Amino acid sequence: MKLKGTKFVDNISGLQIFQLLKFTIFLIVSIVFTKGHLTSAEIGKWEMFLFSSGMLTFFWVTGLIQSLLPLYHRNRTYRKIGDPNTGKSPEIFNAFILLTVFSLFLFVLGHSLKGHVSVFRLSGNVPFINLLLLYILLSSPVCLIEYIYLLNNRSHRILQYGFYTFSVQLVLIIAPILAGKDIIWSVYGLLAITLVRWIWLIILLRRYSKPEISVKFMKEHMYLGWPLIITSLISGSAQYVDGVIISSVYRDPALFAWFRYGAKEFPLVLLLANGLSNAMLPEFSVRGKIRESMAKLKLRSEKLMHLLFPVTMVIMFFTRWFYPRLFAPEFHISAGVFLVYALLIIPRLVFPQTILIGRRKTRITMIAAVIELGLNIPLSLLMIRWGYGIVGVALATFIVYCVSKIYLSAYLWIKLKIKPSDYIPVKIFLIYSLLTTVVFLLVDRRIIDIQ
Repeated sequence: MKLKGTKFVDNISGLQIFQLLKFTIFLIVSIVFTKGHLTSAEIGKWEMFLFSSGMLTFFWVTGLIQSLLPLYHRNRTYRKIGDPNTGKSPEIFNAFILLTVFSLFLFVLGHSLKGHVSVFRLSGNVPFINLLLLYILLSSPVCLIEYIYLLNNRSHRILQYGFYTFSVQLVLIIAPILAGKDIIWSVYGLLAITLVRWIWLIILLRRYSKPEISVKFMKEHMYLGWPLIITSLISGSAQYVDGVIISSVYRDPALFAWFRYGAKEFPLVLLLANGLSNAMLPEFSVRGKIRESMAKLKLRSEKLMHLLFPVTMVIMFFTRWFYPRLFAPEFHISAGVFLVYALLIIPRLVFPQTILIGRRKTRITMIAAVIELGLNIPLSLLMIRWGYGIVGVALATFIVYCVSKIYLSAYLWIKLKIKPSDYIPVKIFLIYSLLTTVVFLLVDRRIIDIQ
């Protein structure tokens, strides 16, 4: 895959395509697993492996990386841009140290507690617990790779890295299943490609970072990052909170697998929206470019709306038809969950959090996250009690996401005098949101009770 220069891709689209590649590979894996010899319970163990690793790491990885982006070259500790002789960045090296320390802490803590946790009524046992902890130790720091390329304006390298490693990952995960092997061999394959990524990261650190440990910068990084860690833990944990509720209430690995296969936002929406948001963070850290950056955010989000809303509506029309055909007949249950998660396009394509994080107002996003959590758990339990089953849990997630974005937008308007129309194409957004809601109601006239 040969891409030189940035003629065909910039940092924003490079990161968006990378995230899309990542999702596509796991989608292909999911399809292969359901078409092969694996039972729903075995697939549930694989999903629990991915679910557990994500639940234990996503919040602090996201918080540390998001706080690094506005600090890069714009912090109190290193006033000069990197090393004047080599152009290497001590900020990247210290971010790597923080990620590694968090990973190591979780690795040690996990080994000390592994005999005292359980899922699916397997007392004192979690599927592949030792491999899970090793995966967490290796995989968390490698999330820095694509952002090293982004911060150094190597957008084409993001695509090359993604294409090479995800292609190998696909082969290593599905080859054992196609050969009739047990699911644990796919876990070994995932660990193998993660080790390759770790070596890739070390090579990048030698090239782009200055190996200088700075406690002062780490404190500055954590001061900005801890509200984002809390925010990500609460706000971004909706899918994990939902999964914990489902596994606790129903205690059925097959039902958990059905929920997990449905509880996926339409990938283009989630990945392209997150890619745009993260890629824009460094631009909002420059005070003199706020208006210019908001105009750019508004333009890029409008382009996403013209692409993503129509595609989402088409997908919604065919969801109940293609789910049992794409996976397996019993996975028709997942379709109702996916339809509700598809509605998350409405709050996803509004980006007040991007402006707030870029301006280092991270405590405000943390308050919004607390509001989300305070509503999500009781509302999810109420939905189950009222007879909406696992679909009701997804509906509760949609409601709290909307409330959170309304709060953040209101803060920008009232406190910072930034109107929604400054960064949102309001008319286009409202029209598309209404149309999407109408399509949802036409396709799913009643939320089906799946208990």
